[in-house]
Amino acid sequence: MCVNYETVSRKILYDVFDVHKQPDLDWRDEAYQDYAAPIIRRAPTGEREALVASYGMVPKNRIPDGVKKYSTMNARTETVGQLRSYAKSWREGKLCLVPMQAFFEPNWETGSAVRWKIGMADETPFAVAGLYKTWPEEDRGESFSFTQLTVNADDHPLLRRFHRPGDEKRSLVIIPRDSFDDWLDCAEAELARAYFALRPSEELHAAPAPKPKVAKSMARKTEEDSKPITMPENLSLF
Repeated sequence: MCVNYETVSRKILYDVFDVHKQPDLDWRDEAYQDYAAPIIRRAPTGEREALVASYGMVPKNRIPDGVKKYSTMNARTETVGQLRSYAKSWREGKLCLVPMQAFFEPNWETGSAVRWKIGMADETPFAVAGLYKTWPEEDRGESFSFTQLTVNADDHPLLRRFHRPGDEKRSLVIIPRDSFDDWLDCAEAELARAYFALRPSEELHAAPAPKPKVAKSMARKTEEDSKPITMPENLSLF
């Protein structure tokens, strides 16, 4: 599964994904839970259309008070049609593409979690199978959210190397570029199951990509620098 990935630029949406209809809203270079990020769907007019949607099928601000917060960034393909968070969108065929440059997973081979970056071997952008939801807003407008579809990766030579030892290995479903339109146009959601497979290891590349650490001393220095300077009474600058 994935909870953090690199998004793509507007230029890549246009040049690589052939998306001419794009939203005015902006997004960050990396997406985490509840971050805004672009997705691609089939527009009512027939062309591919980009929307900015919240990462996670049920955003935290949509979870009722008193209910424990939960993650819906990834949907298991085995149960996507059964679970309440996804079933309606699945039945309605609200399929989308989640464009990205790479995604990140924890590797535990050293005994502790190390952040790894996973992408295509040729470093080209790609798209992951997604499902989206439409939310009505008080101003009579709409907002959107999405999830990424995952499959078991226990037997995959590369992708089984990620996640905590003893946990089931899962990974994202990458849609081949020549199947983008077929995926978006699946008339029945169940037909989409034909795409639920992992890409071969030779098509992928993975390497450690730990986040830069901010030294505590630097953090303290920044804090100290922000404090006003008080001069001793017996000392003058003049």
